[in-house]
Amino acid sequence: MKKYLLPLLTITILFSCKKEIMDTDQSATLHFSTDTITFDTVFASIGSITKTLTIYNHNSFNVKSNIALKGNSAAHFRMNIDGVPGNNQSNIEIPAKDSIFIFLEVTIDPSNSNTPYILSDSLVFTTGTKQQDVDVVAWGQDAHFHTANTYGDIINGDDTSRFFYHQLECNEIWNNDKPHVIYGYIIVDPNCMLTINAGTNIYLHKNSGILVGNPFINTSGGSIKVNGTLGNEVTFQGDRLDPWYKDIPGQWDRIWLMPGSINNEINYAIIRNGNIGIHADTVANSNPTVSITNTIIENMSSIGILGQGANITATNTIISKCGQYAVACNIGGTYNFTHCTFANYWDYNRRNTPSILLNNYYEGADGNIYVRDLNEANFTNCIIDGSLSAEVSFQEQKLGAFNYSFDHCLIKLDPTINTDNSHYSNVIINQSPKFVDNTESDFHLTEESPAIDAGVGPSDNDIEGNSRNNPDLGAFEFQD
Repeated sequence: MKKYLLPLLTITILFSCKKEIMDTDQSATLHFSTDTITFDTVFASIGSITKTLTIYNHNSFNVKSNIALKGNSAAHFRMNIDGVPGNNQSNIEIPAKDSIFIFLEVTIDPSNSNTPYILSDSLVFTTGTKQQDVDVVAWGQDAHFHTANTYGDIINGDDTSRFFYHQLECNEIWNNDKPHVIYGYIIVDPNCMLTINAGTNIYLHKNSGILVGNPFINTSGGSIKVNGTLGNEVTFQGDRLDPWYKDIPGQWDRIWLMPGSINNEINYAIIRNGNIGIHADTVANSNPTVSITNTIIENMSSIGILGQGANITATNTIISKCGQYAVACNIGGTYNFTHCTFANYWDYNRRNTPSILLNNYYEGADGNIYVRDLNEANFTNCIIDGSLSAEVSFQEQKLGAFNYSFDHCLIKLDPTINTDNSHYSNVIINQSPKFVDNTESDFHLTEESPAIDAGVGPSDNDIEGNSRNNPDLGAFEFQD
């Protein structure tokens, strides 16, 4: 065995004495995953998401580089290199044919400006005598911030929890001078109204929402009035503005019309990327809970419009991509939908619930069934379509009223349902509406659509202001 020991020892020594090969000509070039790191709109005083830059060493030798943020901007950029924080780091080694990661965040100081502004900096890489840089750019935006300023106690048996919220001034008015950013919940008090004027942008943080009515005060609810116009819509969406979040549902909670809230009006709004678009949780009466016109509700993780014993009217409204229902007419109520497009092509996971739910009862905490009359659920000149084989569900308790009608509608319906009765008039069953592109949420009609000229008049202009001489079904009138 001894005759093998010397060669093995020699090999071991050779490997253990191998030198680390470093750059000696001081001219090594690094390569980057991008030449500019861009932060889309970042609200002043609020930190951004984390951006990643990859630095590649394509050379056959290791290199060392000094990496620094110039720090010549009012934006507070923060750098982390492979887990080590610091905006100026020296002798960062990058192995041959390997890479490292830099993670960047930014916080922007307020500028007292109503318009977006741009701030820039540079990442400078000094490798020997060679300097390279990557631009870092952030768009800043000042905003009105609405954060908790009071609280209410929630008592559940022996347990008490504290609910913090932002209490608005009575009859507060929001304009479009700056975006409004909501952290947590804002509350419109009883007998007060929140007015939101045209062009206003509202951004809601995760687990945030708007409560119209105060659950801690046992009086009638408040009201909300959204005064959007064509081309100057009022938008409600999450506060993550980087492109990846553009179509992500569930980023905020809902607009919740609490019991007793009446005479709410929503015109030309775009409501997207929440859990529930509009939740009308009131007892139906002769006063409408909410009137919705010329509005788009999309990318809701749960429901577009949830009515619970409510009185809802909606005209020229589009509801699409909801994880459960586009509209749930639940626990009875009064509902009227005219020239609405319900197109539920939810594609984030499997959807087992149809676009439309009609229901006239609920199960109480005691396990008993309680009936609430569905006084009416009328659909006129509507399109009800989606990715399921049937897009309407009927949950009827025979002891209560269950009144509904589909008049001049295109419906995706269970083929076993008898439509030869008073509930259906001039309906088109299980035909494709032939939208321009439902995958891109373009629900305009193509010239082959059976919905063209299939409506009943008189009708007002469509959601884009086009006249309806021979009305089509849905929110869009076909244009040659």
